[in-house]
Amino acid sequence: MSTPATSPGARPEGALDEQSSAAAVQVMFNTIAPRYDLLNHILSCNVDRYWWWRAARTFRHILARPQSRVLDICCGTGDMTMALLRKRPTQSEPPVEPILAGDFSHQMLVRGAQKFAARNANIIPIEADALHLPLADQSLHLITSAFGFRNIANYRAGLEEFHRVLAPGGELGILDFSEPTGLTGKLYAFYFRRILPAIGARLSGMGSAYKYLPLSVHKFPPPPEMLALMRAVGFKNVSWTPYTFGIAGLYRATKP
Repeated sequence: MSTPATSPGARPEGALDEQSSAAAVQVMFNTIAPRYDLLNHILSCNVDRYWWWRAARTFRHILARPQSRVLDICCGTGDMTMALLRKRPTQSEPPVEPILAGDFSHQMLVRGAQKFAARNANIIPIEADALHLPLADQSLHLITSAFGFRNIANYRAGLEEFHRVLAPGGELGILDFSEPTGLTGKLYAFYFRRILPAIGARLSGMGSAYKYLPLSVHKFPPPPEMLALMRAVGFKNVSWTPYTFGIAGLYRATKP
């Protein structure tokens, strides 16, 4: 199967290239940051909490090792990061490595940092672009991204960057939306394309962001294409596990 050529990355309305796409996404998330958590929980009926927990549980074999170096990229306000932290040892000798929480939206990261500080969490927030990580080659044992990878401007370049910073044997987990099929898919499509944007616009005051959301999911490569792209970049043991009837799912891969 060929890798997706028609969907190189996120393209918000009006964006013509990777640079303008990234800028538009950055502005969008900076704008909706104040009500982002509230809207996530309302629009997902709190199912998002289960998705974070399930994804973090998948990687508990890595998280349980005190010296594992972990990055949660496109972390938003840090809910996935906190789910990962709950699987980390609370204390050990030598000390437990902190989790890195990265995002290029300053306002989202500020709110994440406030959560981490309030809980005295062993997490270091870093303002970072997923396509240009400020990390050394082969320096990480696990990279996760929850509902953020879909928004980067070049999917292949993002996967290549993740591959670069992962150590041999390191693992990747990308949790993101998909489009289920059958009756569930039809009901979900109606909610996602008609009801969700209306609620999001009313509560956030930024209709364009919640109009973009279903469009971004529709343009995101379906699981077979995404898995093919991961293999093409050099990852092995690639898989996709659907969550909640395929509304979301976890992509997994290992660097040889």
